[in-house]
Amino acid sequence: MDKVLFVCVHNSARSQMAEAFLNAFGGGGFVAESAGFEPTEINPLVVEVMKEEGIDLSGKKTQSVFDLYKEGRIFSYVITVCEESVEKECPVYPGMTHRLHLPFPDPAKARGSHEEKLAQVRAIRDRIKAVVYEFLEWARSGDVKKLSDFWEIRPVG
Repeated sequence: MDKVLFVCVHNSARSQMAEAFLNAFGGGGFVAESAGFEPTEINPLVVEVMKEEGIDLSGKKTQSVFDLYKEGRIFSYVITVCEESVEKECPVYPGMTHRLHLPFPDPAKARGSHEEKLAQVRAIRDRIKAVVYEFLEWARSGDVKKLSDFWEIRPVG
């Protein structure tokens, strides 16, 4: 079973959605966790749009990527889903075989009425869901070419 860590700034939105989708669709071959550089509370808009997918994040807690690192946690894949400038802070984990990066907009930056914000967060959610499917296809096949259209493959070490 491969362990996957999704990382974003606050572990409040993008990484939480990716973790939830991978755990829902991974078929037992993958176990996902998520963490952030500066963990905060889960974004209520994310809780709302994930509930539309049948996934309840209302009781989910956030955690620090650095605490996981200090605990010596091992992950086959570390996948950063935040902006480029923050992604570079992600530590290299022992035992990690793949480091991947795909930036998504931050749902905390959604603007407008509640419905307009929901629409923006839904678009991010739907893109994350599609990319998690792509990741699963690639990880099961080992065909990097399938994934390279969507992901930036990072060297380990």
